[in-house]
Amino acid sequence: MATGNIFSKTTQALFYNYKQLPIQRMLDFDFLCGRQTPSVAGIINPGSEGFQKLFFGQEEIAIPVHSTIEAAAAAHPTADVFINFASFRSAAASSLSALQQPTIRVVAIIAEGVPESDAKHLIAYARSNNKVIIGPATVGGIQAGAFKIGDTAGTIDNIIACKLYRPGSVGFVSKSGGMSNEMYNTIARVTDGIYEGIAIGGDVFPGSTLSDHVLRFNNIPQVKMMVVLGELGGTDEYSLVDALKEGKVNKPVVAWVSGTCARLFKSEVQFGHAGAKSGGDMESAQGKNQALRDAGAVVPDSYEAFETSIKETFQKLVEEGKIDPVTEVTPPPIPEDLNIAIKSGKVRAPTHIISTISDDRGEEPCYAGVPMSTIIEKGYGVGDVISLLWFKRSLPRYCTQFIEICVMLCADHGPCVSGAHNTIVTARAGKDLVSSLVSGLLTIGPRFGGAIDDAARYFKDACDRGLTPYEFVEGMKKKGIRVPGIGHRIKSRDNRDKRVQLLQKYAHTHFPSVKYMEYAVQVETYTLSKANNLVLNVDGAIGSLFLDLLAGSGMFTKAEIDDIVNIGYLNGLFVLARSIGFIGHTFDQKRLKQPLYRHPWEDVLYTK
Repeated sequence: MATGNIFSKTTQALFYNYKQLPIQRMLDFDFLCGRQTPSVAGIINPGSEGFQKLFFGQEEIAIPVHSTIEAAAAAHPTADVFINFASFRSAAASSLSALQQPTIRVVAIIAEGVPESDAKHLIAYARSNNKVIIGPATVGGIQAGAFKIGDTAGTIDNIIACKLYRPGSVGFVSKSGGMSNEMYNTIARVTDGIYEGIAIGGDVFPGSTLSDHVLRFNNIPQVKMMVVLGELGGTDEYSLVDALKEGKVNKPVVAWVSGTCARLFKSEVQFGHAGAKSGGDMESAQGKNQALRDAGAVVPDSYEAFETSIKETFQKLVEEGKIDPVTEVTPPPIPEDLNIAIKSGKVRAPTHIISTISDDRGEEPCYAGVPMSTIIEKGYGVGDVISLLWFKRSLPRYCTQFIEICVMLCADHGPCVSGAHNTIVTARAGKDLVSSLVSGLLTIGPRFGGAIDDAARYFKDACDRGLTPYEFVEGMKKKGIRVPGIGHRIKSRDNRDKRVQLLQKYAHTHFPSVKYMEYAVQVETYTLSKANNLVLNVDGAIGSLFLDLLAGSGMFTKAEIDDIVNIGYLNGLFVLARSIGFIGHTFDQKRLKQPLYRHPWEDVLYTK
């Protein structure tokens, strides 16, 4: 066991199992104490690597994250404290691994319920290698003005109230972490505060004992007196009794063992800690308090008198000239986190993103205000979800079914179109699904897919202005613009696109009005007089029919329809639909284990 200080103002730690709040509390304490370097050198989060952003005062810093204890210890050789926030299931193994690192001197085990056999093994290893264990079942420890472990001493407000931002003259050790916070406050009220405080943990077999730390405090010149808070159960306090009797402690010790009320119960009582179990007279609080009193410790008659005993002991040391009370300092203010300041009404901050289509803050996600459970219970389909997320309203069933038909009809158009070709080539190059999908999607534009948007825009403008098909087509020709939605490389007057026929049939059956589709058919009649393949294609059919859907449903204003067309909703429909096919082509190539694609020479015209 160490014989003096185990922490200092330059102590750095490795923090195992990332927990944002206790780490930030450590860094806030560092800033409060005027440390130049953060006390957390690295974070160990099994399976993760990189950096974690936190605050050191006003400055945002990036703390390295390592996937293994070994890697962290190697990267941060000056970090000699290991703070273990692992669960009780893995705390022993990770603590042993830390103890085996030559750079680690102190291990704090926060978990409660570590198996006793594992705890004994850890203690034996630590003692044989001259290392210190604090815990298990501990909140940790603190050296005032220098270093603290995790959540020790609680909030910044409590730390300031307890004057822990600068060192005092009292060494404090307790089994209870919760009572440590209470005692820090008590000691600060009647003395110049603590120099160091340790909660050894409430398990039956703590890694270090009350007497271990009292003997260590006895060797620290800045510590002028010790305060000890024990509890009933076990015999740990008797090692302190022996040390006092043997004259190993030459500084005043004020002690109290809690649990005197246990004698009021007729049967054996188990208190909060695993080790706080009433047993025979020797393990009782009364027996321990008397033994400590007989050995020379200052022991009050009750816990209520504990504070007075501490105060009187401190004042006596001051009168004897053994303590020069610490000159008080004003700690720097800790910048308040924005979310806390907002909640308290101190500041107001603008948001960075606006969302009107979904909300995931409640008990369940909502699409346009409709809870997910409602979507499932009412049997909504993909078209219904699109209507909620794209149009922010529940469209009639004939509309959502039309959307689903469009998705199904546009999902794929064979392996030879540009998007599918790109996807296949990328997949065969060994790229992942997302890369293959994106390479195909990037080909969607005015010549592939995007014609749906343009068809809707031009058909709507011409129809709304009352242009005859002749005026519309010839006007486009004069501008040098091909009529989008008209023309097909394969389909013709005598070989109609089945998809177009299916869409037209559905619209005639379900839509209250097909004004725009009828206009598109009139345009087709005129263009067919020019060439046999200038038929209304699937892009033109979807574009014109979507106009009829929006206008005929009665759920959109003219301005809203103009917005939908101009924003490019219909292109979004094609992107969504064709993604299904691109993903299918990716899987197909992967499943077939196709090699890298190389375009054949004979399919290239090499020319000067």
